[in-house]
Amino acid sequence: MPTIDKKEFNEKIFTRINNLISQYELIKEGELIALALSGGKDSVLTLYALKNYQEILDFDLIAISVDEGIEGYRHHGIETAIYHTNKLNIELVEKSFEEMEGFPLDDIYSQFKSACIPCGVFRRNILNKTAYELGADKIATGHNLDDEIQSFLMSFARGDTIKFSKFGPELEQIHPKLIPRIKPLWNTPEKEVGIWAILNNMDIHLAECPYSKLSLRSKIKNFLNDAETKNPGVKKNIMNSFKKILTFENDINTVLNECQICGEPTSSQICKACEIKKEIEK
Repeated sequence: MPTIDKKEFNEKIFTRINNLISQYELIKEGELIALALSGGKDSVLTLYALKNYQEILDFDLIAISVDEGIEGYRHHGIETAIYHTNKLNIELVEKSFEEMEGFPLDDIYSQFKSACIPCGVFRRNILNKTAYELGADKIATGHNLDDEIQSFLMSFARGDTIKFSKFGPELEQIHPKLIPRIKPLWNTPEKEVGIWAILNNMDIHLAECPYSKLSLRSKIKNFLNDAETKNPGVKKNIMNSFKKILTFENDINTVLNECQICGEPTSSQICKACEIKKEIEK
């Protein structure tokens, strides 16, 4: 394996991220960006990339960490988030499932086909509520190129074409209470994120969620990695096809209501988080 020059690699990866932010105008001057910081390699790279981008554009940055309540897993991620935000002098707001929803994930996951179902719903709900309360203009996530391809194929496999409108480097605001999201790593491969972390000796949360192996995402991820190994370029081809789909006009108009129970934006009368909590109470 050829030796990788740290300085050149860092310049390459940060230039790509900066160009993406600039090309799609993901951040505008004076905005407050709330970063979803798990402590993993993707969110930590996003943290450093946005801190770096503050040298180019004047905007404010704050981080939010969410403790799902997974014994023996999340603790180090929170410690990592605290370490890096302290190092970069960025405020970190800590939230948890137990504080916001009334229970840790470990106590309720067994009632579902996959723990990822309630976890994803509650995590998104908490991030949005917290960002809204902080007055954030956008939520930045660490979704990389591999994550985006996986999400696209998951929706494709389920025939859920409405979800196609949620892909791309930026999601438009479709409700005053729903904070739009940006993905600065949208065109950065997961492999390069890992290389960046190793080259820079980053303290990151490496453990894999104990519940993730049962998810559809995990199966698709393994399939894509195997396909890429056997046929290099597969992921790039899928992403290029995906970009072509994004160029077509999306005529699906999403009309959002406010949840009759909690007031959060939802396409139904009751949001998914409240639906799940009603099931748990039963």
